[in-house]
Order: sequence, then structure tokens, then C-alpha cells
Amino acid sequence: RRSGQYTMNHDHSKKIPDGASFDRSGSQDSLDELSMDDYWKELENIHETRGNNHEERVALVVKEPDEGELEEEWLKEAGLSNLFGESSGDSLESMVFLSTLTRTQKAAVEKRVETLTQTMRKKNKQHQIPDVRDIFRLQNDSKGKVCGGSEPSTVRRSENENETHDGTKGNVKLLSSLFYFLGTDEQKSLLEDMPSSDTDINLEISFAEQAANLKDSSVGKMYKGEGGDTLLPNFRLPKDKTGTTKIGDLAPQDMKKVYSLALIELTALYDILGTEFKQQKAVKIKTKDSGLFGVPLALLLEQDQKKVPGTKIPLIFQKLIAQIEETTLETEGLLRIPGVATRVKGLCQELEAKFYEGTFNWENVKQHDAASLLKLFIRELPQPLLTVEYLKAFQDVQNLPMRKQQLQALNLLIILLPEANRDTLKVLLEFLQRVIDHRDKNKMTLKNVAMVMAPNLFTFHGFGSKSIEQREFVMAAGTANVMRFMIQYQKLLWTIPKFIVNQVRKQNTESQKKEKKDKAMKKLLKKMAYDREKHEKQEKTPNDTDAPQGVIRVQAPHLSKVSMAIQLTEELKAGDIVARFLSQKSGNAQTLKKEEVFLYEIGGNIGERCLDDDTYMKDLYQLNPNAEWVIKPKQS
Repeated sequence: RRSGQYTMNHDHSKKIPDGASFDRSGSQDSLDELSMDDYWKELENIHETRGNNHEERVALVVKEPDEGELEEEWLKEAGLSNLFGESSGDSLESMVFLSTLTRTQKAAVEKRVETLTQTMRKKNKQHQIPDVRDIFRLQNDSKGKVCGGSEPSTVRRSENENETHDGTKGNVKLLSSLFYFLGTDEQKSLLEDMPSSDTDINLEISFAEQAANLKDSSVGKMYKGEGGDTLLPNFRLPKDKTGTTKIGDLAPQDMKKVYSLALIELTALYDILGTEFKQQKAVKIKTKDSGLFGVPLALLLEQDQKKVPGTKIPLIFQKLIAQIEETTLETEGLLRIPGVATRVKGLCQELEAKFYEGTFNWENVKQHDAASLLKLFIRELPQPLLTVEYLKAFQDVQNLPMRKQQLQALNLLIILLPEANRDTLKVLLEFLQRVIDHRDKNKMTLKNVAMVMAPNLFTFHGFGSKSIEQREFVMAAGTANVMRFMIQYQKLLWTIPKFIVNQVRKQNTESQKKEKKDKAMKKLLKKMAYDREKHEKQEKTPNDTDAPQGVIRVQAPHLSKVSMAIQLTEELKAGDIVARFLSQKSGNAQTLKKEEVFLYEIGGNIGERCLDDDTYMKDLYQLNPNAEWVIKPKQS
């Protein structure tokens, strides 16, 4: 019966954008009918629950954007709003930012600016819209050539893409000879040295640049039929001597830059692969301002932090997971078998009344009921856990031709999620993996868990339009595979790609240069100029004053040994330095353990970065010689 429903509804794909892409996608593994059956059963349970609460629900409506509104919003989100509008004259910061972009990233920006320019000209808006040629004009005269003097191939556009607009084709052609970014030759050589292993994830090269390179080569054609079996590849991150950067390792000012770069990179990747990328906006609706279920995530955390300061995950979410795990994760059909609907509804009402008072009796909650409540909590959020803005982009991951590209897109999407959504998703995925670890007993494999959880994250009630209902059958296998990817590769997905961290470093370096130039241009008093030069000289060589060459000074204000000169060697790692400090005993009691403190790289070309224990210090020192080194507990 269910197979028939799927086939019958599959015709809808012809009416859906990217339907063809879906059909050719390698992400649709040959999922067996039993696991697909889990999906349909879960969907029926969800519809049944929604039917019972129909009068209480307010559907979220996705706002249809006006012409040009998407591009304007995108440029704001990318931190490039000062390229247009009243503040367009003050775009020095944007110029620094743009100078660090890759060719494919610049092509993505140029495409949106061009569309917005034409829209605003049509509307006769009086905004100052810069010509795309001015935005990417070389700051120094390079005679229209990129590094190496050749025209970059990675920005070539397909003939049918936006080239029919007046002037666009000419601009694109001109821009392709003007595009320039720092380290072009280095990027070219790195592209040539891309890992040969299909399972290695290259974080040193822009994902969109890799996709463009594959597209231009015969190798790319080999991947069209990739992914016929149900086993997922054992993707891995090759070791980076300068350390792996995880989400949460960087200071807020650098994370803001990471967000802008991730948005541009994801857009560039989708552009190269021919998948439409549109951020969606919801029409504002009235939501509950207190309680547990149906409360906006940010508001829920705000009220939870009054009870438990510093908490990053909703307390009810944490408690429901703990309740499920308290029994045993070996229960057969865990997450798949629903709780009794009437009992779950009663528990939901009782929790609303008694949870924060601490009078709710958890002994009455059966395991399957707790699992149903956990899924209900996710579905009842006024906006999806994956956000209105990016839910469609998460769904569209299934349309990308290669698994590696699907993983890269998910990596960027995770970075783009608001912190509360990202932290909650991380706890959920870790819990789902623990359930899967007991698959021999509970019969819940990765595929089964993905099938059961996909409808809860992807068929969001707020998008209760008929078009989404029609698409449910078409999306089923694809979204379940996206869910599988998120569970299977969760440890990789919370990594910030090295090429983005390097772009942040370049931005910081360029900004510092600009600041110095600006200061020099101002007619300052001689004394002030002298003081500044003296200060900059001291700042430039912090280690030279108190340590010889090849030695760094490490501060540890929280430990008994507060400072130490460390000789850099080829094999010295960050973890070795932390261990050396912790081994120094003194009169003070040692209160901090190895897993509680980390070595930080602070200043120079980065705001602040928590180092993983396997970071090779000599390599990192060469990358950022002006940094200071501090051992301290990680910020919660």
C-alpha cells in the first residue's frame, strides 16, 4: 500500500523545482521497504497528533519575498549591507572582506549584487548601487590579470544562467578577468594536491572551488551514479598540524566572520552544483511566551537560565533524554514505537503545570511516552529546529550529486544555525547515536532511526501548505538520508573548515594593516605618533623581549605555575604544554584537571582560538608569530 502511495505521488516531482536533480541524486540509497515503512508510520502518528490539537495550532506561513528582497537580505546576512543603501559609501570593511574571498565566493556575491542592481533600477530606487566592476576592482594595478596572469576557470557560468539580462554577460566576462584573491597560486597548488582518497575531506580548499574543479575535469563525470549501496563511506578529516578548529573554539568576533563566510561559501557551492539556494522568512505569528511545548527556543532558554545559569540546552529536553536513557537503551523499537496518544497528551499538560515547580512525578512516565514527548517537543517548536531560513537548504542537500558535497553542505549549514538550535541539535544527534550503539538489542539501526526522526525535523507543521504535503512522499527517502548523514558524521559537522579560519586570519591581518594606514594618514601630534610606534614595536615582537628565538612564553593564570618559557620543537603539541603545566606541583592545591583546561592562541591574526591537544605548536607559531599563548578553562 505504501509503495503504491509513493509511486502515485512521485509524479509531483515534475512540478517541483529540482525534481530532476532529486531523481539523479546519489543520495537516494536503495532503502529497504521495512525502513521506509517506519517513515510512513511515523508520519501517520504525527498527522494523528496534529489532528487532535488542530484548534490549538497556528500554522507558520512562509513569506513570499518581493523581487530583489532575497538578494538584499542575503547581502545583509553576509555582512555586506554597506555595498548598497545609505551606508554604501562606508564600505572599507567590506572591501577588506571581499579581498579575502575565493573566486567562486566572489562569483556568488557578484551574482546577488547584479540581481539587486537590476531590480532596484527597475523600481527606480534612489539607493547608491555600486557597479559590480567597482566592487571587485583591484586595489593595485594588476593589468586585469589574476596571480599567474591567467583567466580563472572556476568562475565560468553556464550559458543559461542570468546572462540574458542587459549588461550582465559583459560584466561577468569582465569580472572573470578581474577576480583576485590572496594566495591564488597557493590555492592552485593545493587544488592539484587534493587528497586522492574518496573518503578524505579536504578542509584546506574552498568546497565550491573543489566542486568547480571537479566539474571542469573528467573526474566529476564519474560521480553521477555514486552511492548505489546503503553503506555510508567512512569519511575522515586528514590531520592538520595547525590544529582542528571546532565550533565553539573561536571568539564571538571571529565567529561572526565565520558565519558570513559560511553563508557565501554555501551559496557558491549550491550555485556551482546548480541547486537553488533561497533563505526563507516566516510571517511573524503570536507564540507562547512561557511554558514548555510550543515556546520559541531562545525564550525557553532565557527562562531556563534563570533557574540554571549558563544552561545551553532546554531543561525539559535534557530531562526527557535522561528519562529515556534511565530505563535502558536496549528496549526494542525505541523511538519507533509511539507512546499511548491520550497518555502522552495528559503528560504534556501535566508537565506544563508542574515541571518548573519540581512536583512532576517522573516515575509515571513510560519510556515510549518519554520518546514521544521528545519528538513532540521538536515538532511543537514555533519554528523548526533547523530554522525557517535553512530548512529548505537542509532538504536540498539530497539534490547534490556527490556524498562528499552533501557532507560539505551540511557542515556549512550547521555553522549557519543559531547557537541555541545548533547546541540542541548536537545533543539530539549524540543521543540518537547512543540509541544506535544498542542496535543489536533495540533493533534500531542508523537507517531505522533516521527514518523515524526525519519526519519530526523535516515535515514541519508550520509549513502546513498543500505543496509541502504533496512533496512529503517525494522527499521521504532524501530527507531520511540527510538525517542519516547528520547522525553518522556529526563529529565532522561541528568542524570549522581550515580555509574559512584562514580567511578570517587574512581579514584580521588586512584590517590591522588598514587601521595602521588610517592612523598614519591622520595628522597626529609627534608625541602621539612616537607613542604609537613604540607600542606597535613592542606588540610586534612580544616574545623577543622575554624569550629567545624559537621559544614562546605561555601564561597560565589559573594554575599554580602561572608562566613558563617553552622551547618549540618539531614534535611539540599543545597537549604536551598543558601536561607540563599540570605536572608542576606547588603549595597550591591542583583543582583543575587535564580535560578542564586548554591552550589558547590569542591575538595576532585571530581573536581567540582554543587549540586541540594534537596541534603542532611550531607549525602554528609560524602561521601566527604575534599571538600570545594562554592556558585557561574553556568558556561554557
